[in-house]
This record gives sequence, C-alpha cells and structure tokens, in this order.
Amino acid sequence: MQDPEFREAFIESEGEYQAMRAVYLARKDKGITQQELSALAHVPQKTISQIESGNINTSVKTLAKIAKGMNKRLKIEFV
Repeated sequence: MQDPEFREAFIESEGEYQAMRAVYLARKDKGITQQELSALAHVPQKTISQIESGNINTSVKTLAKIAKGMNKRLKIEFV
C-alpha cells in the first residue's frame, strides 16, 4: 500500500469490516437467519442486514445485543 490516502482509508475501514465479518460468521455458525437473530437480539433485521453488508457503522451497544442474542460475548481488542 504505497498510496498514503488509500492506506489511511483501508486502516479506517478495517474495524467496520471486522464487525461485519464477525456478525456474519457467528450467525452462520449458529445456523440462524437474520430474522431469527433479529428476534433473539432485539435488533431490527434491517440493522443486521446493514451490518453484514457494510452499509452501517453500528454501535458497540448494538454489537453487544447481537452477541448476547447468540449466547456470545463481545470482545474488543487493540492490537
């Protein structure tokens, strides 16, 4: 990544990508639909869809609800 602007944009979007991927993979691993997760997490299905498609920058509170709905816990790390 030699272009500094591209590098900066990539770094800034990595957290959103990680959240999107984590929600999708956890839901698929549990074998449930977005609608089922919506009911378990008390989060609108549209929000789950937007998170999984990268069309929303969600809050930690929403991610925690989603984790709880799948009997998981949210873990955030700085590396």
